[in-house]
Amino acid sequence: MSAQALDELRDRIRAANAARTPLRIHGGSTKDFYGQSLGGEPLDTRSWSGIVSFEPTELVVTARCGTPLSDLQAALAEQRQMLAFEPPAFGAKATIGGVVAAGLSGPRRVSAGSVRDFVLGASLVDADGELKRFGGQVMKNVAGYDISRLLCGSLGILGLIAEVSLKVLPLPAAERTLALEIGHADALQQLNRWAGQPLPISASAWLEGRLSIRLSGAAAAVDAACSRFEREFSAVLVDQSDAAWFWSALREHQLAFFDGEMPLWRLSLPSTAPAFALDGAQLLEWGGALRWLRSQADALEVRRLAAAAGGSATLFRTSDRSAGVFDALSPMVAALHRRIKAQFDPNGIFNPGRMYPEL
Repeated sequence: MSAQALDELRDRIRAANAARTPLRIHGGSTKDFYGQSLGGEPLDTRSWSGIVSFEPTELVVTARCGTPLSDLQAALAEQRQMLAFEPPAFGAKATIGGVVAAGLSGPRRVSAGSVRDFVLGASLVDADGELKRFGGQVMKNVAGYDISRLLCGSLGILGLIAEVSLKVLPLPAAERTLALEIGHADALQQLNRWAGQPLPISASAWLEGRLSIRLSGAAAAVDAACSRFEREFSAVLVDQSDAAWFWSALREHQLAFFDGEMPLWRLSLPSTAPAFALDGAQLLEWGGALRWLRSQADALEVRRLAAAAGGSATLFRTSDRSAGVFDALSPMVAALHRRIKAQFDPNGIFNPGRMYPEL
């Protein structure tokens, strides 16, 4: 693809900055629901797309921001490789720039790590239209690594993420899913016991009394773990196609649990935190460290309980965002956010208010 597409985006940004015109950076807009508010003139990144380089032997891929996530995943699959953090797409038009900007990870995050753990380098167009490069394209090159990671979950408020280099991993040699019937509190206790044992658990999910466990890795290790779960816990092996559907539906929020208009909370907690006694339905992931809550409970109470447990609460999906999507920042952290924002976007033109009203 010609560099003209990037030049045009940079020109748009320079003109908007000069005129103090807010811009709403977006790719496929599959995550428009996420964050505080949408505002500004649309700046579509999909004209700047394509895989720049892919070195299967080096386990590194570099792609432009507007590259469809599906295209990148297909290219990796041809080499039996994957984005190990299993990013949710939330729609067929998702782009890799949106994956990094949203900073969301799927079921395998419990074993593989989050988006930011896989970002090796990135380039960013700031409010002056300048292209700044951070990090590198190989795992041993970590110069500027923290700045690249800072872009993960920034929701585009720092600038246009033009290009990213990501570490990739081989697909597991074997993968099986088992299920067992168990209560909420008992599931949390058992997941924490298993976390301290050498088991190839790559994902877990508890919903309505059923705990699903995905095992991934060497065939011998997976087979041995399957036998143990079946013997000790009366776990049942799930059909491969049914298991693939379940983990995909969980990642993409296509399970019945996610249907409806009731507010959806995303609680990030220590896995050892006890079960919350809140009205509504709950779904556990990541060994109990991620808890989805469908509830009309008071926002202050949800956040109080999460904070008391040492975690945070995000109002992930809702028609009413007046309670704030993200936890309020302490004065010190808020000041740090403002200083970082001012370094890249002093006039506040990029996705204003998407994360916090003052940003």
